[in-house]
Amino acid sequence: MSSLYELYDEVMADHDKRPRNFRPMESPSGRAEGHNPVCGDNFVVYLSLDGDAIKDISFTGEGCRISKAAASMMTQKLKGKSRAEAEALFGEFHRMVLGELDEEATPNQLGHLKIFASVRNFPVRVKCASLPWHTMHAALHGQESTTTE
Repeated sequence: MSSLYELYDEVMADHDKRPRNFRPMESPSGRAEGHNPVCGDNFVVYLSLDGDAIKDISFTGEGCRISKAAASMMTQKLKGKSRAEAEALFGEFHRMVLGELDEEATPNQLGHLKIFASVRNFPVRVKCASLPWHTMHAALHGQESTTTE
């Protein structure tokens, strides 16, 4: 087993067992529900905005290890970011998991989120990794729900 795979597995397991920012939020500025009908992942993303900044972000719901880890790591990465920064990260993450962004050769702000690059090799898992991001995007734009279909 390669050390990269071991790291990937360790990070996924940690965020699956102890997801960060996993809680409902009272009186959020934005809230959206996301659903992946292929595997049954369901999440709600909550945003608390302070002007143009994401003051707080959290999520609730159920999903596979990949989607839960993606939601957990997304909330960590976006807390304190501006709307524009959140949109840029959404675009970079989405392009990366689709295989449209070479995260190692192209300058980006992904940081630890690069661990999800390998899902591009498993097309059905791309939707798992991207569901929390699409749900955050919907919440940021005042949409109540989104789906991976």
